[in-house]
Amino acid sequence: MTDVARFRLLLEEERAGKLALLPALRADISSANAARQNSNVDDEHDPEGATIAFELSQASALLDQSRCGLAQIEAALERIEAGTFGICAVCGQGIAEGRLEARPWTPFCILHASGKA
Repeated sequence: MTDVARFRLLLEEERAGKLALLPALRADISSANAARQNSNVDDEHDPEGATIAFELSQASALLDQSRCGLAQIEAALERIEAGTFGICAVCGQGIAEGRLEARPWTPFCILHASGKA
């Protein structure tokens, strides 16, 4: 039997961490955009432009990952409320405790995690 209360706590802590990270990532993106706009030379020919473009790309990717992770966490919390947490969304079998330890937001057992089963 899955200890749902423990996983709810883990998920809520993970959600809080992601929510705290989002404003910092947005600020990084705003700073990179401001630096890019203040640059008089295009990114391709400005040595600093490449750095700015890289920082902007990296911060944008991290923001996207954080948003995606947050959505997965929210979905897992919804499954807890619905009573379906720890049950594979494909086969309906229980998800191994070890898998939930590693990825408490997963809706899939190990067999269906890759989508190849």
